[in-house]
Amino acid sequence: MAISHYIQQSIEKSSWIRKMFEEGSLLKAKFGDENVYDFSLGNPDIAPPDKFFDVLSHIIQSRENGKHGYMPNAGFPDVNEVIAGKVSREHGITVSASQIVMTCGAAGGMNVVLKTILNPGDEVIVIKPYFVEYGFYVQNHNGTIVLAESNEDFSLNIENIQKAITPKTKAVIINSPNNPTGRIYPEKDIQSLSEMLRENSSASPIYLISDEPYRDIIYDSVTVPSVLAHYDNAFVITSYSKTLSVPGERIGYIAVSPNCSDLTQLMAGLVLSNRILGFVNAPALMQRVVAELIDESVDVDAYRRRRDLFVDGLQAAGYEFPVPEGAFYIFCKSPIPDDVAFAKHLLQYNILAVPGVGFGGPGYFRLAYCVSEDVISRSLPKFKEAIETI
Repeated sequence: MAISHYIQQSIEKSSWIRKMFEEGSLLKAKFGDENVYDFSLGNPDIAPPDKFFDVLSHIIQSRENGKHGYMPNAGFPDVNEVIAGKVSREHGITVSASQIVMTCGAAGGMNVVLKTILNPGDEVIVIKPYFVEYGFYVQNHNGTIVLAESNEDFSLNIENIQKAITPKTKAVIINSPNNPTGRIYPEKDIQSLSEMLRENSSASPIYLISDEPYRDIIYDSVTVPSVLAHYDNAFVITSYSKTLSVPGERIGYIAVSPNCSDLTQLMAGLVLSNRILGFVNAPALMQRVVAELIDESVDVDAYRRRRDLFVDGLQAAGYEFPVPEGAFYIFCKSPIPDDVAFAKHLLQYNILAVPGVGFGGPGYFRLAYCVSEDVISRSLPKFKEAIETI
């Protein structure tokens, strides 16, 4: 075999998102793009803010020597300073530039953190349903993923997380606003989780890793509470993929609690991991761009309008789901127990949805509403037909 057994196995069980994306390509070729309702991929379609293009244009005009060269592996010091100020304001805790590592998106940041903290066999608890790539990221660094069930409304079940803890537990990953559910964990849950982790940490800490690429995509005056303010041994990982609608630019950062145990050694490990994983450093151009766009974001109201349109239409058709508080996903209960079968049924109506089993949430399916209002509106009669003919 030309490739490793692990990669071959991973290909065979790989992402349902990609599988549905490929199905969509076939449908679009057959029926035309305008007749296919593709809710499979969380690829932001809203344009970046106008200021993004202004800043980008200004920066690339510079011919200053060294502008596109190497920098410290943690990032440009002046950029880290700006990011630290933003994190401090958002989280209500003073974070310095030395506690920031610029990364190749949130995925890069997650791999850097896991590379730094995991020994072979260490366990990482993830709450179901979850972003499927977490399993691959943990395995990348010889760890084992352990899944804990959430509550029926997809809120944190602290008791289930506690039951999943063993002497091998090294970290817990949370994702809020959540992909695929749109759930934002309230402050009382973050506080309860933090208290429980403190009580269950023994010789070495259990780290809390908060994956927050959707932090700025929130609705209805709901806020995303700070993990750093509640738990000392915490990381926040984020990216600008959704905030600025630039997922292809691969820019994000890790912020580490200033109260983290063995902070100096931990930061040295993160910086080294950023380098030896092959990222070397986050893209120089994008570091400079995001530093000048620190308070900018895409038009979140556009996502809110889409959410409201979709929620009203799907509820009227008879679908059940928690109304998303953030991100741009609806996690619907399948009208039949077999979510894969229902996703295939939706294909008959040229609707692309991702089965919940791909997120560790069988019996549900995910819809990504980072598409135009027109696509959502035209799809709603098809959703109604689909549920009436199952």
